[in-house]
Amino acid sequence: MNLNYQSPLRLRLDRAALLSNYRWLGERCGQAACGAAIKANGYGLGAREVMAHLAGAGCRDFFVATWAEALDVQDGLGEAVGLSVLHGVRPEDMRIALASPARPVLNSAEQIARWKEAGGGPCDVMIDTGMNRLGLSLSDLDFSLLDGLEIDTLMSHLVAAEEEHYLNDVQLMLFGDIARRVTAKRYSLANSAGICRGEKFLFDLARPGLALYGGIAHPECEGNIRPVATPQAEILQRRTVRGGESVGYGATFVADRTMETATINLGYADGYARILSGAGTALKDEARLPVIGRVSMDLVTIDVTERPDLKEGDWVDIDYDLSFTALLTGLSQYELLTGLGQRFDRYWV
Repeated sequence: MNLNYQSPLRLRLDRAALLSNYRWLGERCGQAACGAAIKANGYGLGAREVMAHLAGAGCRDFFVATWAEALDVQDGLGEAVGLSVLHGVRPEDMRIALASPARPVLNSAEQIARWKEAGGGPCDVMIDTGMNRLGLSLSDLDFSLLDGLEIDTLMSHLVAAEEEHYLNDVQLMLFGDIARRVTAKRYSLANSAGICRGEKFLFDLARPGLALYGGIAHPECEGNIRPVATPQAEILQRRTVRGGESVGYGATFVADRTMETATINLGYADGYARILSGAGTALKDEARLPVIGRVSMDLVTIDVTERPDLKEGDWVDIDYDLSFTALLTGLSQYELLTGLGQRFDRYWV
């Protein structure tokens, strides 16, 4: 039975901003193709919708983390659109992987052997050039392992592309050397920040993620990358708090005057971090409405003295500038995006 439930939480998603970000990154890629990481449900925005919007803008290469994520989006793949599964193939994945149009990114000798023995088709291969996370290690890389593989994309992953770090040039040198020795259709090293590091990092294919969704992955993104996601919350109740009264758990906020407050349906269970207690802000048109008291699991209180017209059932935007909120909370922009919970109704404008 569909009761058409409408959540008191919404995530406003800006299609024009997403496409603008993709176009800017694509221009920076020059002759290299610009793909898109849509893992973690499109960084929390909705992988199927993100893929559809970007495919319509010409994106032909998408990346997810697991085969469960591949299953969620693969029926939306259009002609000549590729999908890669970054975490490779476990034994438990093989039945799905062999029947899927997606390619595994093979990360170990065991995964390569497994794929060969099963007669798997095209694949990607990850080479570890310094992350020490996933990928074939250079220290014990046996090139004969790759014999017989139909490698579409040979790739590696940058450790610290968002900053001036010596490993950037080390990884570039190592990957370039490997690319000259391994036959593949394409070679890929750059993520969002890697794209901003210039042409020599681009090879044939870039794999941006964070910057697509409004994150400032590199200083050059400032002023060019537009925010895509805006959390919105409905006012559940209005109150008048008198001077000397407290608000929220622990009585951490005590009013120094009579003030108007509103309680909104938002909390740390939705990804709105508790550290934003007394520091976060809601927005209504030009008015800034400070968070007061402690952020709890499901509720936040805001000072609406500047907007006495606001009432139960009205909506406010949540100030969620990713780079500023990351500085404020100590959380990464990735956490801020992917942590936005399932209680948000997501809608595109």
